[in-house]
Amino acid sequence: KKLQVLPHSNQILLLSIVSEILRLNEDPNVQGLALDLPESLYSSKVLNAVKPEKDVDGLSSVNLGRLVHGDVSDCLVPPTACAVMELLEDIGGKTVLLVGARGAQGAALQSVLQREGAAVLSCPWRAPQLQSELRHADVVVFGSTKPDDVPVSWIKPGATIISCARDLLSGKSIPVRLCCELIGEEVHLITSNMVKNMERWIQSQQYRKWDLHCLKLQPLSPVPSDIEISRAQSPKAVDVLAKEIGLLTDEIEIYGQTKAKVRLSLLERLKDQPDGKYVLVAGITPTPLGEGKSTVTVGLVQALTAHLNINSFACLRQPSQGPTFGVKGGAAGGGYAQVIPMEEFNLHLTGDIHAITAANNLLAAAIDARILHENTQSDKSLYNRLVPVVNGMRGFSAIQLARLRRLGINKTDPETLTEEEISKFVRLDIDPSTITWQRVVDTNDRFLRKVTVGQAQFDIAVASEIMAILALTTSLQDMKERLGKMVVANDKKGEPVTAEDLGVTGALAVLMKDAIKPTLMQTLEGTPVFVHAGPFANIAHGNSSVLADKIALKLVGEKGFVVTEAGFGADIGMEKFFNIKCRASGLVPSVVVLVATVRALKMHGGGPNVTAGAPLKKEYTEENLQLVADGCCNLQKQIQITQLFGVPVVVALNVFKTDSPAEVDLVCKMAKESGAFDAVPCNHWSAGGRGAVKLAQAVEKAANQKNSFKYLYSLELPIVEKIRIIAQKVYGAQDIELSPTAQSQVDRYTQQGFGNLPICMAKTHLSLSHQPERKGVPTGFILPISDVRASIGAGFIYPLVGTMSTMPGLPTRPCFYDIDLDPITEQVKGLF
Repeated sequence: KKLQVLPHSNQILLLSIVSEILRLNEDPNVQGLALDLPESLYSSKVLNAVKPEKDVDGLSSVNLGRLVHGDVSDCLVPPTACAVMELLEDIGGKTVLLVGARGAQGAALQSVLQREGAAVLSCPWRAPQLQSELRHADVVVFGSTKPDDVPVSWIKPGATIISCARDLLSGKSIPVRLCCELIGEEVHLITSNMVKNMERWIQSQQYRKWDLHCLKLQPLSPVPSDIEISRAQSPKAVDVLAKEIGLLTDEIEIYGQTKAKVRLSLLERLKDQPDGKYVLVAGITPTPLGEGKSTVTVGLVQALTAHLNINSFACLRQPSQGPTFGVKGGAAGGGYAQVIPMEEFNLHLTGDIHAITAANNLLAAAIDARILHENTQSDKSLYNRLVPVVNGMRGFSAIQLARLRRLGINKTDPETLTEEEISKFVRLDIDPSTITWQRVVDTNDRFLRKVTVGQAQFDIAVASEIMAILALTTSLQDMKERLGKMVVANDKKGEPVTAEDLGVTGALAVLMKDAIKPTLMQTLEGTPVFVHAGPFANIAHGNSSVLADKIALKLVGEKGFVVTEAGFGADIGMEKFFNIKCRASGLVPSVVVLVATVRALKMHGGGPNVTAGAPLKKEYTEENLQLVADGCCNLQKQIQITQLFGVPVVVALNVFKTDSPAEVDLVCKMAKESGAFDAVPCNHWSAGGRGAVKLAQAVEKAANQKNSFKYLYSLELPIVEKIRIIAQKVYGAQDIELSPTAQSQVDRYTQQGFGNLPICMAKTHLSLSHQPERKGVPTGFILPISDVRASIGAGFIYPLVGTMSTMPGLPTRPCFYDIDLDPITEQVKGLF
């Protein structure tokens, strides 16, 4: 690393010096700053501009405060003060006079001298008592150059004289030996301080044990609304939380009081730190009654960290505004197992979805604009506008040079292209009928489904391929490459047209540069949470980001746990987590937690339909062991699906007050008989982490079991064969049936070189089959594949099973009826 010494010049303005110091403070290649300035410029403003951790001179107020208070092990002794002590022998009981030693330097000298037992006096050069003080001092330390009108004869004969002034004393019968020695010693000690500073910096870069102070919970009965519970807890300031879990100051970007982005540089700093255990929370086939996967995820990490003292991180998806204001509500967990502040979690967060919306729609606009300009201009006119003359010179941009190379044109001078090469360069020849790129908006708006703007209709923002890329990327460079690979259409020859061809890759990366950083928040019990990405779980893989998981796995340490959640049931979210996300990340899962509820199992066992807002029928509120037993077939099937991947499974039974002990015992018994490592009833919704302690203990034990994780299929298999394996082994289908359109797309993607990508099935989440009304475990069905599409940037092929809406609509009575803002307190009301 480097020692940055500012040049000695009385002409440097104070503002310029401070500005340069602030710049060097933020330079990661500079670990220490030593100042070499004229005495007149050593002001507190300059000294305190240096970050305490980079302060080699030890003269900042923070460092000086530690020195004065005796915290020697936690501070650097200023080199000048240290050099003075090196030159002086035993000074206990001697009188030391500091003359002209002002400010931070004088305070440092006084502190170290007094610590060695000297009687220390301080006096300015122009003080009336100076002559008297000099005659009685055993040691005189000059902090600044001696004025000519102070006679040498005033100094007590035999006194030791040391000058700390930058200008050597010019004789006048005062010995200069100690002044010269001081300067030599000072240079040595600056180097010594630099080494000590580097040692502290290196130590700060190492993994540190958490010093987490958890928040106390006082659960109430009956359990209040989610937002009332959230408001009743006072979250820690996010910078405090960050420090507790070992994040450095320059690794976070704070958004308000309770949210912060975490920089990806942490991965490089902790690259040699072993990962913790990796836990996935999945569920049975979802029902309108809800199973509570997010609540289990949060309750589990609260139990692990706040009650078992095991480092753990929850990694959750960012909720879309669509369901938040629509029918589902938020995704922060619930009851006494949720992320706080829940209104911050559910509304805007740090703007990632807005960044995705902006990037997605910029690409859509680029497609339409390119088609327009190619249709209305000649090759020469297009070329002149795409490669304009600027200041008399014509030049290709970097992305245009990359396109030329892909076309096999190895030229860099725009004036040397032939007419044929110009035509190849300027014309993408997009076939409008093949455009797959849609515009997006983060609102449920069914009337945009068929509205066509240019050549695109509308999806909800979280259905954008850019969201899937954000969730699967492993670095900024990887994200940029994935964005460039996105196929938006085919040209008229049937070849794919990408974002890179449109020249928009760099602009998309710029819009996404902050969104790539995970957002740090906390649970009700003050344990850390990463919220990042939220891809649509139908047409994408429906999991939070690889980057959040990777960072969290480093932060928890080798014995810690990272708990993340998969969308929908294990047959969809978990299967995609293993076959797509784990392939992208290279991470190996330790345990699957499979969430179920008694009442949801009753529905799978043949219970009556449930209508939103209507009272539950007695089958769901009274004991009915037969319905439970019949419905356990779905739980058993999901356990079997998990076992296909060789990962231990623990069943978490979310207990409701209407569940009877016999029903709970029956589910746990049948789960264990079906191969689950354990099955545990949980009460975290009403009791917080304490209600999930048994689940946490079961997960910890399961994580120590032999893990034989494997993928379901090889990527080298043909696309159709990979689809068939998922349909038969996971869903239980007899076979698959491709429509002519689907088969044509499979042939096209194979011919274009995309055949070795994993499969991301787009299927209803409400049944193992393609028919939402078929609960339990349907068998003997043929799975129809109506179409096959590709997200090449994200890196998967997605077959459509039946029709799939990517723009939800609002219900008759959306959630927004209950949401309001208090204009006096600015508090959000009615948000669940």
